[in-house]
Amino acid sequence: MATSTMMLQTSALVLGRSSKLQRSSLLGSASPSLASFRTRKQMVRCEAGSNGTPGGLREAVDQATKKTITKEDILRNQESNESEKKSVFGTEPTSGSFYPRPEIERRPETGDKSFTGIFAFDGAAPETINCRLAMLGLVWAFFAEKATGLTVFEQLYTPGQTGLVFFVGAVQLFTYASLVPIMNGESTDARSFGPFTARAERWNGRLAMIGFLSLVVTEMFRHAPVFH
Repeated sequence: MATSTMMLQTSALVLGRSSKLQRSSLLGSASPSLASFRTRKQMVRCEAGSNGTPGGLREAVDQATKKTITKEDILRNQESNESEKKSVFGTEPTSGSFYPRPEIERRPETGDKSFTGIFAFDGAAPETINCRLAMLGLVWAFFAEKATGLTVFEQLYTPGQTGLVFFVGAVQLFTYASLVPIMNGESTDARSFGPFTARAERWNGRLAMIGFLSLVVTEMFRHAPVFH
């Protein structure tokens, strides 16, 4: 009886060792493929980072919406466009002057990209930012007055209203988003997608500035929201 018990224990031990050896051999044979899989995965990730996302997406968007504006294009337009030969005050643009500056000096692609140069009277930033904020403000005023029944001033300065907080946040956000491409040497004229062109944005923004100012002045006299 004892002999049979010892034989069973010995066979169980041998079987356990053999199963461990088989598992280790299987893992050993599988480890090279696992290592190669991890290597291939890392290579795929590196390739996607350099040629795919996000670089590939950005290149695709640039190719679909962006055109390169060269110095030769600006000089050609500066010489042929009559509106570039005189300012709104009838003054001829002079190189190095405060205002008006020639197109080659005031555009982000070829001109001064300093803070004072971009925010000058004829710089790239003021009209772009004001137009976008006016369009946003007009749409915001329409929906906010419909929802609250308050005028623009009441939404901004009435205690308990959060209009002023959202207004300050929107100004910061839109200003930063507009300055990034300008600081990188890209004007709004470089982007177009279907009907969304720089010319359409400027005219819509100018009309929105007039409309928002008219809205505020009208509500000052009426003491009631226009869109309610």
